[in-house]
Order: sequence, then C-alpha cells, then structure tokens
Amino acid sequence: MQDPRAFLRALFDAAVARAQPAQVMPAFLPTPPEPGKGRTLALGAGKAAGAMAAALDALWPRDAPLSGLVVTRYGHVPPSYRSDADAPHGQRRIEVVEASHPVPDAAGQRAAQRIVELTRGLTADDLVLCLISGGGSALLSLPAPGLALADKQQINQALLASGAAIDEMNCVRKHLSAVKGGRLAARCAPARVVTLLISDVPGDDPSVIASGPTVPDATTCADALRILERYRIAVPAAARAGLESGAFETPKPGDAAFRGHAVHLIATPQQSLEAAAALARERGVEAHILSDEVEGESREVGKVHAALARAVRRRGQPFARPCVILSGGETTVTVQPQTPRGGRGGRASEFALGCAIALQREPGVWVLAADTDGIDGSEHNAGAIVAPDTLARAAALDLAAADHLDRHDAYSFFERLGDLVVTGPTLTNVNDFRALLVL
Repeated sequence: MQDPRAFLRALFDAAVARAQPAQVMPAFLPTPPEPGKGRTLALGAGKAAGAMAAALDALWPRDAPLSGLVVTRYGHVPPSYRSDADAPHGQRRIEVVEASHPVPDAAGQRAAQRIVELTRGLTADDLVLCLISGGGSALLSLPAPGLALADKQQINQALLASGAAIDEMNCVRKHLSAVKGGRLAARCAPARVVTLLISDVPGDDPSVIASGPTVPDATTCADALRILERYRIAVPAAARAGLESGAFETPKPGDAAFRGHAVHLIATPQQSLEAAAALARERGVEAHILSDEVEGESREVGKVHAALARAVRRRGQPFARPCVILSGGETTVTVQPQTPRGGRGGRASEFALGCAIALQREPGVWVLAADTDGIDGSEHNAGAIVAPDTLARAAALDLAAADHLDRHDAYSFFERLGDLVVTGPTLTNVNDFRALLVL
C-alpha cells in the first residue's frame, strides 16, 4: 500500500459521512400536520443538533409551518446557518444557538430555558420534532430546583475526571436536571413527539444519549447516589436532599406522558463502522469490526488493540493480513489527583499513545484513532495517527512517550510529531473511531 495514512483517513471520512444528518434523516421524517390543524416545533440539543436542524429545514415542505430552537456546541453551527451565510436569515426556520461542552455554561442554561418556554401552549394537534445527539447532556443544562449552574458545572467536571462510564455520568446528570431524563417530553404533552437520535453511546440506548430528554428513564435517584458514592464525588446539600428524598426522580417507562411518542435512531456507531469496512473492502483490504461498544480506560484499550495487531502481524491470528481492524465505543480518561497539571488531549489521542507504546515499534502497523465529532476532548484535533516509526521519531526529538502518557499529554506528543488528525467540527457525532491497518 502506497499511503497507509491516506487510507486510514479515508476510512474515517467514510464513517463520518455515513452519520451526516442530511444523508440519514429523510427516511425518518413523519408527515406534517394537516394544514390549519397544528404546528410543527423543532427542539434539540447536541453536537450534531445544528446540522440536524439545517437538514430538517431543507427537507421539510416549505408550505408546512416549521419553527423551533436547538443548541449546539460552540463552532458547530452549519455554514448555511451562520449569521454571515449568504441565505437570508428569514429562510432559516429553526434557530440554532451555541453553548459550552463538555462543561455547561450560562448560554446552555439560557437555551434550555427558552426551549422549555417554547413547549408552553402545545396541543394534541401539534407535532414536536426533537433533534438529539451526543453532547446534549452539557448543552441542554437547566438545573433541578434548588441547584445552581455552578453546582452542575462542579459535578460535571468531577464526573469527567472520575473515569465513570457515559451511562453512569448521564444517570447523575438526568436526575439533577429539569429537562433531561424524559422531562422535556413530559413538558411537550399533549403534543405528539417524534425524537430523531444520532447515537454516541455504547449500546445505542436512547435514554443515555444526551441523558434522554425525551424518553423514559429506568434509572433511579438511588442509582445516582450510588454512582456519586462510587466515584467519591461531593455534591451540594440541595442535590443530595433531592436525590435522597426522591424529589428529583425522573418519569419512568409506562408514564402516560410518553403515550404515542416515536423514537428513531437515524445514525449509529455500528453503521459508521460498516461504512468504513465497506470502503476498505472496495480497496482490497479485508476489514474486521471488533465492536461498536468498546469501553474502558483509553490507554488500556490501546494496549489491547496493540496486542491484537501484533498477533495478526506475527502469527496471522485471529485475522490474516493485510487487514484493517475497526472498533468504536466510548473510552475514558481517569485523571488522578496526583497527576501533574498541564496535560492536553482527549480519549482518542490517549488511546493512540497507549497503543503506540504497546506496539513496541512493530513494523507494518498503522493506527488512526479519532472522535467522529472532530474534537478530541477540548483540543482542536479529532485524534492522532500512529506509524511504525512513531516511537523512533519521538526519541529523535527527545519525546518520552511514557512520560506524556502519565501526564495525559498525548496532544503535545503527537503535535510535535505532526501526527494529529485535524478535521474541524464534522457536525455529527457517533463517538470514537479506531482503525488499525496491519500489512
């Protein structure tokens, strides 16, 4: 193969393209209300929410009333919806606003409050289209009664650093929210609600995606308390009182508020992995999908993937080479209290660095790890690429790979090598993408 890097990047691009809202949304749109018998309101949150709104606006009949509001991450507004776009603002029927991710800010709180206000006065003749994608847990931030935004920010930061799995984090988030955990759908009653979801979570559970603002929640306040205790996360007295008393309990399966609602997964991690695998096979390289639900500590998951690649390279087991090994899911990065500050990087780049070290300069193995939203953690890169000579080039620059890994500073490591994957916001989000090419 002449250019393994370009090959891996093409696979990543194919995975991202498969999850673009404009491509996947048409098959799931309901029929508009009859003229004069109700209105259509679009509400949503997530890293892909802006692109979902733009796609809906373009697909929805121009003679059918449509309005609404969605909130997305800063920098994730589609070009056609930006204030400086050529299209007249009046042609944009859904307002798109921006807020902070992964830690919520006041803009997200204002957006959530405005979304709640838009649900007032809905009738049984109205249709609410909820556009939900990963990232909505932070972007749609309206604290439960008695809590302040600063409380949510502190708890969110602690959860992110704890190593908790995404379903655990979102269990806590939904119970401390006034809109998540099914509460947004409950506010839409008696209107008909159709939720369109782009999944970024292992298992594609709608109640976990963006903390499930429009679907029933089977978890409990007691579950949230156990998670907080497990990870030793302190919460304000008001939060603990609301959880212990059950005052913060969420609407459950079977609740009448969800009667007649429809939920559609319009894009999933597995579909994106299959798109990448199909492209690899078209180019003559056999592809194997491990799983779209891989979880665990990023560096440890990197070691496991490296061991598999070395077995393929050296023994032809469990796959024959040449091949590409694909996986998705959501790994975690646990920051210990004693970890030196100043490290930069996210899950994907930490996976790549852990994988590079474990590969031990194995010839014939290239790796790309990237987040499909184009942003790895809080940096501007999507991820990083590992080559057979990564550690050798690092040594020539006096870069100690193990030291960078210990400091959670994978970004700086790959930046010095020129091996960051930079895409900019992709305007969708089906979570981690990993590809190991073994020649």
